[in-house]
Amino acid sequence: MGKTLILNGGLVASVPVIGSFVEKSPYKLLEENGELRLYRGADYIGEVREVPTPRFYSQRTSDGTLMEKVALLHGVDCLASTVYQKCVYWDTGMRCKFCSIEHSLYEGQTILWKSPRQLAETAAKAEEEGVVKHVTLTTGTPNLNDRGARMLCESVKAIKELTRLPVHVQLEPPNDLNEVAQLRAAGADTIGLHVESFDDKVLREVCPAKRDKERFIKCWKRAVEEFGENQVSSFLILGLGESDESLLTGAEKMARLGVIPFPVPLRPHPKTELGDKAPPTPERTLKIYKAVLTVMESYGLHPEKCLAGCVRCGGCSAINDLRSAYPSISELNASSIPCLEG
Repeated sequence: MGKTLILNGGLVASVPVIGSFVEKSPYKLLEENGELRLYRGADYIGEVREVPTPRFYSQRTSDGTLMEKVALLHGVDCLASTVYQKCVYWDTGMRCKFCSIEHSLYEGQTILWKSPRQLAETAAKAEEEGVVKHVTLTTGTPNLNDRGARMLCESVKAIKELTRLPVHVQLEPPNDLNEVAQLRAAGADTIGLHVESFDDKVLREVCPAKRDKERFIKCWKRAVEEFGENQVSSFLILGLGESDESLLTGAEKMARLGVIPFPVPLRPHPKTELGDKAPPTPERTLKIYKAVLTVMESYGLHPEKCLAGCVRCGGCSAINDLRSAYPSISELNASSIPCLEG
């Protein structure tokens, strides 16, 4: 759970507000004279703005469902929804240890399944309000066959019928790779197939259902054939216990295939098994960002060309901001960028 803040210079950050690591942060936000101000201890850093709550949150779909429970605004212009709020691995000992997908369901923050009609109506209202420019649809894995692909297909079709918004889908690799082609045919513009880590020990201990990397590699290849370069991505989570070598090896393998490796720092939800784990240090995160940007540059990948989804949003990773600030990789690697601790 977090707040999306707009920092000085227009940088966008999704900032966690719960968790043991948050309580240890030296930063604090204070409202003073109607403005949000950021402090590090007693030192004033600057003013920030919080992204306003959109009006569509309080509206309802044609079946009476509150739209805030169907989809949420992520970053400054991304409409995001978890189409199916459960996962087949949840009670089997195979769930990802950082996953909190069912906690929000049990806490009443959302509903189990968002129908194509609910998603399309919510997307249309958000587009009409002018607060979204693209859509992200993810899902818990509902079965071990299509892994949610058909459900996502129907959702994409419905959204495309009522809006002009580009749509990003996220799922595990389906057993039949033709399902990837079906997602593209349904109108999906980009796809995320998130292996999370390339470290074998981490996959075995933290993401046991994803430890077969070859399954992801085969699906990435097919996805690039269907969606094209810069439109296929995978998260690489920083802070799960992985080695830098494994992370950069994975990034290079992805980039060679035309897949955007997208490093995202761990920000553990307190109710998960990793709830007490600290995120990676700013110094390590910056080091990885620089290295991954260098890899992407060497393979001609351009994340700014991604049409929709987490790569376009960038609220949970600063790698796009770094690329914007240092379009020359040689300049980036030669730079000395200060890291703010905490």
